[in-house]
Order: sequence, then structure tokens, then C-alpha cells
Amino acid sequence: MSTEVRVPTLGESVTEATVATWFKKAGDRVAVDEMLCELETDKVTVEAPSPVAGVLKEIVAAEGETVEPDALLAIVEEGAEGAATAEAPKEEAKDAPEKGGSYGSPTAAEKRDAAHVDPKERAMGREGGGSGRSDVEDAPSAKKAMAEAGLSRDQVEGSGRDGRVMKEDVAKAVSAGASAVDPAPQPQTEQGPREERVKMTRLRQTIARRLKEAQDNAAMLTTFNEVDMGAIMELRTEYKDLFLKKHGTKLGFMSFFVKACTHALNEIPEVNAEIDGTEVVYKKYCNIGVAVGTPNGLVVPVLRDAQDMGFAQIEKTIAGYGKKARDGKLTIAEMQGGTFTISNGGVYGSLMSTPILNPPQSGILGMHKIQERPMVVNGQIEVRPMMYLALSYDHRIVDGQGAVTFLVRVKEALEDPRRLLMDL
Repeated sequence: MSTEVRVPTLGESVTEATVATWFKKAGDRVAVDEMLCELETDKVTVEAPSPVAGVLKEIVAAEGETVEPDALLAIVEEGAEGAATAEAPKEEAKDAPEKGGSYGSPTAAEKRDAAHVDPKERAMGREGGGSGRSDVEDAPSAKKAMAEAGLSRDQVEGSGRDGRVMKEDVAKAVSAGASAVDPAPQPQTEQGPREERVKMTRLRQTIARRLKEAQDNAAMLTTFNEVDMGAIMELRTEYKDLFLKKHGTKLGFMSFFVKACTHALNEIPEVNAEIDGTEVVYKKYCNIGVAVGTPNGLVVPVLRDAQDMGFAQIEKTIAGYGKKARDGKLTIAEMQGGTFTISNGGVYGSLMSTPILNPPQSGILGMHKIQERPMVVNGQIEVRPMMYLALSYDHRIVDGQGAVTFLVRVKEALEDPRRLLMDL
């Protein structure tokens, strides 16, 4: 009996996806819910599992093809017929041992058996230096990163499904000091190509298109200010251990910025609004998008109703989003509906930048690196931990006075966090 494998639900407003990677080949045995392929949409990666156990009879949509929701991806043959199909190569392998076995390449039966190793046994194989991961298809970006870093497959511990190696796993291995044997020097005449042409991922294409649309469609302007981070740093140092013990999560800087922005958005509502045709839509809630970097590009999960969230809830939600972003598990719903965005370029060392709006939002706040600088405090020169803040806004809806006032209110709340408690 044949069962069709179709493109799963991609989410609201998502009309197509690209087949990124097939993890099985035609003729391979598959288990129920075993991942067959990955699909890239504009924002997230979607997995397509097998609905039944059997044999992958046919792959209809090849890697790189664009598919629509519910489009046919593959056909799986289930039941006795599938089992008979799977056993045929095994009989051929028995008749021709010289083509496989211990001293040659693996037989078809051995490859199929390897594909059905229990995940626990596969993990034991990794710990014991065995080849239990040979059936797992690693992410293409991870393969490229391993080649560039000179790492072998056994030197990287995969965090993906069934031990699949992701790009961030390679980065961890490199930072942990893993290194491969230096390759023998190659003659100058045997150098590889000096350029490489790689097709943009769907996510990167979407980022490029949306950023250009923001520049073309909005009257974008940026205003700057600077904030003394001393008060927050002292408060965080004093309470971080108690905060972690009580709430089970670390106290970071982002929760202070989120709370400061929700207070400022309440006072300057046009920064929390958007243009819809000839109308301005003012939002009575604050859905704060927090930009998160991933191996595939920037994604912006949303803290919904952030005005009602406490510090602990904000930190826990952001930490959860960060993990899901690194694992490629963010859903479309978790990245929709934002009314204002915060982007932290400081984690990469940026001292100052002009963030680009995330349409249709009319404002985005850019955080930057904390750097000690000489400042005049009460007539005396002191060394203070300072951060530049940048607010990019749509001048069609936000005027200069509103933008500057918003940024000043954020600065005041950060320099005196007590204002957040008293709603000042």
C-alpha cells in the first residue's frame, strides 16, 4: 500500500517552501515519524516526517525545488510489499560477499541496518568512537564549516535529531580546541578556486527583500543617545544570584531594556503604531520583537504583551526563544505580530549602528557595546560604563520630538531603574 508524504502546514501567510535536504534515498527503509527531509520557508525550517513505516518508494520533489503547502513530496510503500522490496538487496548481498563485508565497502544490507540503530545505541557508538552516526545526514552548512575548520566528523558532537551535526556544533568544537591533523602542504599550482558561488537560502533572500523594502517604503531616520549602564550593572551584580536561585534563570540586561521600552511606548504611542493605507493603527499592547542571530540569519521572535510580563518571565521567554532559534525550532507564530523591535549589536562588539526597521513597525531600538569612557559627573571626570542607543523610526508617522522623547524616556529608566517600579 502506498502512502503519500505531503508538505506540512507552513503557517499563516506562508505560501511556499524550498526542499533543503533529503535525509533518505529512494529504496531506504523508514520508520513512523522518522524525518525524511527539511523544508526552508521564509522564516523557519520545517521537518517532513514519514507518516508510516515502510520503504521510501519515490522522491517527487528534489532538493532545491519550490513547493506549495500540501504539495506531494514523496511516496512511501508500507506493509508486506515494502518489506519485500527492502529485502531484495539483502539477498543479493549474500550472493556477492566479495563486494562488501569487513574489507570492502558496506553492503546495502549493512547500510539499511545502520539506518535503524536505536538512538541510544547510536549515542553509545559516538561515545565509543564507533561509526553509529554514519547514517545521519548532517546540515550542509555544518559540512562546509567542518571542512573550513579542518575537523573530521568524529570530532564534532551533533545536537540535532539523531545526532545530526549543525553549524553551531562545529563552532562549539572549534572553540573547545578540537583540531584535525594539519593537511600536507599543497603545491601552489594545486590551490582550489579563489571564489565560491552558493545559492542564497530562502531565509536570506527574505531578509534581503524585506530590508530593501523597508528602505524603499519608509521615511526612515535614526536618532542617537547614550546611557550610563552603571546603575543596572550594580543592581544586576547585587541580585543576580538571588534571582537565579528563585526564578531558575539568569538576570540579563535585555529584561531592563524591554521594560524600559514598554514604559516609553505607553507614553509615545506613535512609536508603537503602523501605517495601513491612509490610516494609522495604534496598538494598545506591546509585542516586543527581540532580534536573535542564527547560523542561517537573523530571526525576530516576539514577546507578546510584554507590558504585562515581569523580569523573570521576560528572561525565561528570551532564553527559550534563543535555544529554539539555534536549533531551528522557532515557529511562524512565534515570529509574527510584533509592534516594536529591539536589536542588540553589542553582543558582536558593535559600538554604534543604524538599525533598519522591521516592516510594518515604525520603530526599532539598537543596543550596543558597553564601553568605559570618561564622563563628567557632578563636575568631576569619572570613568563610566556607557552604551550608545539608536532609535530608527518611520518619519511618516513619528516626528522628531516623539522619537527623541521616546529615547530619553528609555535612557532615564535605564539610568534609574527605580522609575520602572514606580511607573515613571
